[in-house]
Amino acid sequence: MHLELKALSIQYPAQAQPAVHRVSLSLAQGELGALVGPSGCGKTSLLRAVAGLEPASEGEILLSQRVVSRQGAHVPPEQRRVGMVFQDFALFPHLSVAANVAYGLHRWAAAEREQRVQAVLSLVGLADRAHHHPHQLSGGQQQRVALARALAPKPDLLLLDEPFSSLDIELRERLAQDLRRILKAAGATALMVTHDQMEAFAIADVIGVMHEGHLHQWSNAYDTYHRPQTRFVASFIGHGVLLPAQWVREGQQRRVITPLGEWLSPLPQTDQTQGVCEVLMRADDVVRDDAAPVKARIVRKQFRGSEFLYVLDLGDGQELQSLVPSHHDHAVGERIGIRVMPEHIVVYDAPSAVKLAITP
Repeated sequence: MHLELKALSIQYPAQAQPAVHRVSLSLAQGELGALVGPSGCGKTSLLRAVAGLEPASEGEILLSQRVVSRQGAHVPPEQRRVGMVFQDFALFPHLSVAANVAYGLHRWAAAEREQRVQAVLSLVGLADRAHHHPHQLSGGQQQRVALARALAPKPDLLLLDEPFSSLDIELRERLAQDLRRILKAAGATALMVTHDQMEAFAIADVIGVMHEGHLHQWSNAYDTYHRPQTRFVASFIGHGVLLPAQWVREGQQRRVITPLGEWLSPLPQTDQTQGVCEVLMRADDVVRDDAAPVKARIVRKQFRGSEFLYVLDLGDGQELQSLVPSHHDHAVGERIGIRVMPEHIVVYDAPSAVKLAITP
């Protein structure tokens, strides 16, 4: 593996709980990873530890199979061959674009340095801006200069700390795809921190969801969304609710009973013949259907262009969400028929939080 963290912990003296607690993950050569989670979850502390800017209190960090951090050993940042793109880009305003990109190449021969600067500026689409200064560029162009500068020395690993946080939403969405294309074209291995899960989905091959210093899941975008391993991942990623449900034993399976239908699920290791559980229902698993016997009242709606996000009341105070094509423009207070697409429904046992996938 190109990057490996083994039971990494980071403890700040002023805090009772670790900022990062025994996190293990790996990135292969050429993979793009993203860490998401609420503010204070430890994702930036982890990124800084990989860069060498924060000491680890426990565990190991390996880059290209070389240990750069373990108890009693700490390789300084400048010796780790790690590039970093910061939130504010940190460009030198008095230097040209080319000089900014060449800043980390002072030990290269002049001809090789010039050739590398031109190569990375071409990669990020700014070859014609080499002699401009940062103030002459747009925010998106400045972000690409910062990316080119980080890529120029051919680092073993690229770290990106909220790379789009200073840009407007429309520009961020467009640049997310550009960033993935550029990093893949460069063959870079990269780890990004972002608070925006849609950015993570657009850019990363593998996504880590963190909460209170713990890594709850490290998997691809599809599994992170459709197969959340903990209740926190289920609630943090995407739109959905945990619906209370009951189950009864049916041979070697159990039948999960909800107000929206019943499904067979693998039976957990128990002698019980019945019990309670929670069912994760994503907004895209709840489908509008006029012919469905189950009706729900619209209590809130949000227009999203191609679709509405409806918040629905089942009649007992339990709410769930549904994504509906926007040509079905229903009024708040109206009752609509709904049915469930059960393929991706996830069951959490109560209270042990063991996850089981329901099969229809």
